[in-house]
Amino acid sequence: MDAEAFAQLIRNRAARYDKGGEEHFNIISALHKSLRNSDVQAAMYWLGRMLEGGEDPLYIARRLVRFASEDIGLADPHALTQALAARDAVHFIGLPEGALALSQAVVYMALAPKSNALYKGYKQVQKEVGRGHNPPVPLHIRNAPTALMKDLGYGKGYAYAHDHAAGITEMTCLPDSLQGRVFYEPGGRGFESELKRRMQRIDNWLREKRKKSARPKGDGE
Repeated sequence: MDAEAFAQLIRNRAARYDKGGEEHFNIISALHKSLRNSDVQAAMYWLGRMLEGGEDPLYIARRLVRFASEDIGLADPHALTQALAARDAVHFIGLPEGALALSQAVVYMALAPKSNALYKGYKQVQKEVGRGHNPPVPLHIRNAPTALMKDLGYGKGYAYAHDHAAGITEMTCLPDSLQGRVFYEPGGRGFESELKRRMQRIDNWLREKRKKSARPKGDGE
């Protein structure tokens, strides 16, 4: 075997992609981390390595769907739409044409603002539920389809938000033991900066309403 033939053998081995072996997990990890780091060139390359190596495009699409929610979330809600559209395109037209749909999603997500706030928030919910202390649903937000349930107080005190000018009410929806708990905290990137402003406006409105409700009758009049 001459030097050129040996070099070609090495190149072929390097390009080989074992869908069930270590390289499979190494390359999907490389794709995921390149996307997270907003390295669009690397993300395109690792996508190509997987596709040209024979990886199931629907497997890649599933990973992109997960990435869209885990690493982008509400910083760019359209990322999930892009991932699902790529999955549908691959399912509809297959390869090789579907590679472009996956490439489109990869480029979009690599350049999208990143946030793991949803991921961290749901982890906190899982931790809370996993403690095993799961308080009952407050009576005022329980469903009351029967007269007996209404007699038991189900739904009593429920405030219909659409009937109020602000579109929200002072009603609390968490169990008493969880009042004040924060699970989702939006970051400052992308659309989450707008969500943070909305949450602050809601919190400020509630604070003012509850302050007025706690004020003694006739105070300030």
